Amino acid sequence: MSRVVVIGATGHIGTYLIPRLVDGGHEVIAVSRGSRGPYRTSPQWDAVTRVAADREAEDAAGTFGARIAALRPDAVIDLICFTEASARQLVEALRPSRPLLVHCGTIWVHGRALRVPVTEDEPRTAYGEYGTNKAEIEALLHRETQAGGVPTVVLHPGHISGPGWQVITPAGNLDPAVWTALATGRPLALPDQGLGVLHHVHADDVAQAFELALSRPAAVGASFHVTAEQAMTQRGLAAGAARWFGREPVLDFVDWGEYTRRAGAEHAEVTREHTSRSITASIARAREVLGYAPRHTSLDALREALAWLIANGQADVDGQPLSSL
Repeated sequence: MSRVVVIGATGHIGTYLIPRLVDGGHEVIAVSRGSRGPYRTSPQWDAVTRVAADREAEDAAGTFGARIAALRPDAVIDLICFTEASARQLVEALRPSRPLLVHCGTIWVHGRALRVPVTEDEPRTAYGEYGTNKAEIEALLHRETQAGGVPTVVLHPGHISGPGWQVITPAGNLDPAVWTALATGRPLALPDQGLGVLHHVHADDVAQAFELALSRPAAVGASFHVTAEQAMTQRGLAAGAARWFGREPVLDFVDWGEYTRRAGAEHAEVTREHTSRSITASIARAREVLGYAPRHTSLDALREALAWLIANGQADVDGQPLSSL
């Protein structure tokens, strides 16, 4: 049994990871802001030590890293680190005791794909604040490990999906009207012939990878993609989702100007952010080194998310029945 500190414990990944760790016999300390509980409850949370911490404020005060180190972890799983400065503060505080540090990155450390599937060895071509920051953190952590400091592992999830929150739709954005169109047979506009690629992953599959990383010494110093087995095009996801309602999708393939007009500027920009990358991530390394075996396809993950959205009044499908799996 090891003492594991999970930072960001009640979020998408932590909701599934914490019960896994408890069932695995670990002593778990769950660090979060304390403003809400996990997306789904389970009795395993009763065995967890809860610590409330505002990371942003404590990072600014220069105290967060020391706070985590004082918990005397054997391993730290960091699910909410978004800047190199934040990562550096944590690493410097952990360096004297050298626990394993497993960091949550993103497949957006890759920019526009040149070869597919994209492997972890591809040069980092991130753009945009989120992907660029995550690439900088990844580089910092690998340098730390190579220098003999804190041993680190970096996991790069795809578009994390599951019940409890809005997920990236087949259109590549968060517009709930996409679900309405697919459920009711109304036309759905898509840019670029609907060939933009999205690579989803169920939050529990991501949790599986983090759990595995704790017991795989060969993973130290490396990065791993954590996604569903296959990426899918927008038109493929749309077809799959429409069939949950016994329909074929009615797709309008339009140029970007028309798409922006129909979807709205905000949703269109989110679509562009996703499809301009069109990352198909290889999980071969995660399979080989971690033993990672995702249980959910992209469509599985989206369907489970949509069922929750419908049940909680966050997706309007005009009363159309969602087929069982």
